[in-house]
Amino acid sequence: MTPVGVGVVGAGNISTQYLTNLATYPDVRVVAVGDLDTERAATQAEAFGVSCHGGVEAVLTHPDVQVVVNLTVPAAHVELSTRAVRAGRHVWSEKPLGLDRAAARALLDEAAAAGVRVCCAPDTVLGPGVQASLRALAAGEVGPPLAALAILQGPGPDAWHPSPEFFYRAGGGPVFDMGPYYLTALVCGLGPVVQVVAAGGRAREVRPILAGPRAGEEMDVEVPTTANVLLRHAGGASSVCLFSFDSGLARSGVLEFQGVEGTVVVPDPNDFGGTVATHVGGELARAVDIAPAGRGRGIGVIDLVRSLAAGTRPRADGELAYHVLDVMLAVEESIASGLPVNVASVPPIPEPLPDDWNPLVAAT
Repeated sequence: MTPVGVGVVGAGNISTQYLTNLATYPDVRVVAVGDLDTERAATQAEAFGVSCHGGVEAVLTHPDVQVVVNLTVPAAHVELSTRAVRAGRHVWSEKPLGLDRAAARALLDEAAAAGVRVCCAPDTVLGPGVQASLRALAAGEVGPPLAALAILQGPGPDAWHPSPEFFYRAGGGPVFDMGPYYLTALVCGLGPVVQVVAAGGRAREVRPILAGPRAGEEMDVEVPTTANVLLRHAGGASSVCLFSFDSGLARSGVLEFQGVEGTVVVPDPNDFGGTVATHVGGELARAVDIAPAGRGRGIGVIDLVRSLAAGTRPRADGELAYHVLDVMLAVEESIASGLPVNVASVPPIPEPLPDDWNPLVAAT
């Protein structure tokens, strides 16, 4: 398979992870890096041996770019992805797909009409740790699934991030910032969510910045910072989730699928490897340590380009990301109203990857 040309838009911190990993995957070749800050784009391009760099148009108009990797801030995701679609490019977007249903839906509809694909993070769900867990669940190792548990809690990023305002504005908070890792895995394991019941809110209306040169400055909080969530899935299973930036106890990476006969404990869904454990009758039945094996942010791009070559639907398809967005918005709406919120979107649920899927070996 001839390497597919990739252009990266957004040369911020996360671009280093993407550029590092994409350079190791033989199915793709990064040919352009763009950013509103063209000096930052030049720095990243030079660090990773990419000859073309500049503004956004340097990527969108590059003749060899077939896939645009959208690493802009969440508020710009839909706008940039739409520009890429109109330029005839496929898109891999960082999460979330967008910030509202109407704009995200319009993006996906326009992409379908143009015959291009829009896919979206998190691709941690494609990592070998989560995938091994999903294969165990699908194979019936713990019997028919009944329920799931997800926990992400801590004091919030203001204790370490020098500019944490984003985390407390629209598109931030624990639900939008960290929720996609857990919710995407839950949907892949238990199927679409049909109803959300949530309670929570903001512990404080104003929070101080605690780290860096701006320590002591205050920032407004616009989003829920604690969400206690009950999800009802289409097949009858349910999930209980806690997402919080208000907890004095830091605890993350908790994701468990409970079946009729046992429980599958999933590695941290914000990582690519880890230990997959199965418990039966209150005892540990099996534990397998799974290494990331070269898999990191960017494997969703590989799944996208391989799916394009095979004529199949990518696993991290935009419709799955839209459903997760729909669920996250329903969480905020249920918190605000105190009422259950029905979820109308129904995404295709991808089959787990085969255990020999490897982005480090070129597809044939």
